[in-house]
Formats: sequence, structure tokens, C-alpha cells
Amino acid sequence: MKISSLSRALLIGTSILLTISIFTPIWRIELAAPQYPEGLAMLIYANKLGGDVDIINGLNHYIGMQTLHAENFIEFTLLTYIIGAFAFFTFITGLVSKNKLLTILLFSFVIFGVVAMIDFWRWEYNYGHNLDPKAAIIVPGMSYQPPLIGFKQLLNFGAYSVPDIGGWLFILSGLIMLTCFLFENNYIPLPSKTKKNTALSILTLALLLSACQSDSPEPIRLNIDNCAFCKMTISDGDFACELKTSKGRIYKFDDLNCLLNYKKENNSVPIQTVYICAFRSNQTLIESNSLFFVESENFMSPMGGNIAAFKDRQVADSFATIYSTTVNNWSKISK
Repeated sequence: MKISSLSRALLIGTSILLTISIFTPIWRIELAAPQYPEGLAMLIYANKLGGDVDIINGLNHYIGMQTLHAENFIEFTLLTYIIGAFAFFTFITGLVSKNKLLTILLFSFVIFGVVAMIDFWRWEYNYGHNLDPKAAIIVPGMSYQPPLIGFKQLLNFGAYSVPDIGGWLFILSGLIMLTCFLFENNYIPLPSKTKKNTALSILTLALLLSACQSDSPEPIRLNIDNCAFCKMTISDGDFACELKTSKGRIYKFDDLNCLLNYKKENNSVPIQTVYICAFRSNQTLIESNSLFFVESENFMSPMGGNIAAFKDRQVADSFATIYSTTVNNWSKISK
């Protein structure tokens, strides 16, 4: 029996989602501790490990845990091909549009997902329980198995285990297959033309979101957000700023002086981008390298930094002339 045009389109789109999941991290395990303010993350791809694996291996050595290397896991040899095969099978199912193929696809996908999670739990169990008896630090009766999903406290580290981009794409793919199956077997009625267009729009949006990640700043909420350095409530939009780390975390500040001091005290935090509110620009956050800076006590910023940022060089020059000072770029200000 032929499947509907909606299911065909959804399945062909799903094959693209599965293909993208091969190249993005499928799972992530994050470790948070006071000595690592930015945290540590291990990213699990279809064919490799990423993130802070070397640092995690160094820490694990002291408590007798195994070091992690992709070549030690047969899963990393097979997983790319398995996901690729599912992507191809999904595309062919949409192209051929046979309900029988859709049924086989869905149930084989579910079985694979269950087996993959069991295998992941088995790996976590061995990783957390098979400890070196000669380790430098031994806590009697303690094991270090990370959570399969969710949070678990391991000594002074909080461990978070959650799907990453590829994992969410994988879950979304399964839900789309299930929806198509329910449509084609009359468990739920096929939607009207308007709803079909909505479903296709959602799939298109998912494809676009998976293809790119926004690097835009997070708006600063005056009188709500607190400064990450001085802990004061941010109340002046002319001097507020924020930094984004390479792991995507956002730290907000009420004054450029606070941001610079935070950088000095946390020089191990990998900074990706610094955004600063342009002076008298209605809290418009702009990447720091695109701004011009004027320092003068006349600005009277919240925490005494007294540095204003301008997106227009001519405006910066005019303020510098009025206040008898100079215009600087970000590289000089951030030293």
C-alpha cells in the first residue's frame, strides 16, 4: 500500500536529519565542580570523542578509572555506517512510498535505539566500576558510573548526561517515523492541507536549526540580571556587557571594568565572544572588535570603569575631543 505525499516528504526530510546527526555530537556528559567554573564536557560523536577528554582522562587517572580513547570502542567503527544506513533506508522508504517498508523502518529504528542505550549503560557501568586497585585515590565502596540520563553527584563533581544536537535529531527522526506510521495505519487521521503545510514547515525549521547555531548575544534584562563579577543588579544599559564562552555559556556584567576583572581572575575560561552595549544605543549589544572605546570619568559608569563603547568612529572621536582623551580599540582596552 502506498503512503501519503505528506509522509513521503517527512521521511525524505528525516533522512537529512539522520545524515546531519553523523557530523554533530550525539551525547554529552558534563562535569561541574568548583575548581572548574566553566565545567568539563565530553562530547560523543558517531565516530569519535570530543570536548575536554584529555583533561577528564587526567583526572580519572587519580581515582583509577580507565582512560578514554575512540580506538578502544568498536561502536565508533560501526555507528557512522549504521546511522548512514538508516538515513539511506529512510530516504528509500520515502521514495518508494511503501507502507510495509515504513513499518520495517520504524521497528528496526526503535530496536536499534533500545540496543544502543543498553550498550551505552553497559559501557558506563564498566567505566565507573572497573577501577585500578593501585590508584592514588581510593574511596572504599565508591563507584563512578555516570548517569545514563540526568544528574548524579560523583565526589565533588556533578555529572550531567544528556543528548546533544545529534541525539535530539535522532529522537526527532524516530518521532517523525512514528507519526508517519500512525498516519498510514489510520491510528490518527491524516491532517488537512493547512496542517500538512504546518508539519512540513516544522520539519524545514528543524533542518535549518540543525544546520546552524546562532552566535547572537543574549539580551540583557535591566533590573533583573545580575553581574557575574560584582553580583550587583544590572541597571544601566549604556555600559552593560557580556561574554560568551566556547561552550556557549553567557556571563553578564554591569560595567566593562567588571568584565575585564572577571577575565583576569578566570583566565582558564575559554572565551569565544565579548559583546558590549554601545553607548546611548538602546542596549544594542555589539561584538567588541567592532567597537571604539573612550575612557573618561565624565561617563560615571556603575562600577567605575568609565569606558563607553561606540559603534561609530566619528561619534567616538567627538566624545574623545570633548573629554580631552583618545579613542582606543578592543585589543588595547582588554590588555
